[in-house]
Amino acid sequence: MFLQMCIRDLKAYTAGEKGRISSFHDRYGLEADIVLHLDDGRYALIECRLGGLGIENGAGQLIKIRDLIRKHNTEEKQMPLREPELLIVLTGGEMAYTRTDGVKAIPLACLKD
Repeated sequence: MFLQMCIRDLKAYTAGEKGRISSFHDRYGLEADIVLHLDDGRYALIECRLGGLGIENGAGQLIKIRDLIRKHNTEEKQMPLREPELLIVLTGGEMAYTRTDGVKAIPLACLKD
């Protein structure tokens, strides 16, 4: 239910920016609950987690995806993949902060236009 609230709020707050929402799941078992796409090609990977341990696990998932993209860009001769602009864990908490690894922990209640 929390994931659905996050999707609803993100859709509402990004409607003016023509944001698009999808999810991500790859053959390695990595996934992101939400991928927020903007028209200019930028995107954010987002995990939705209610509790404190969930934040740690969600951030770990997002970092694994980012690292996989970086590995691909280093090792492959094909066109490089764009890295996410933001890694975000949406939470049910009360305080927004940036972790030392760069992942943003943002309470759902803090989202605004």
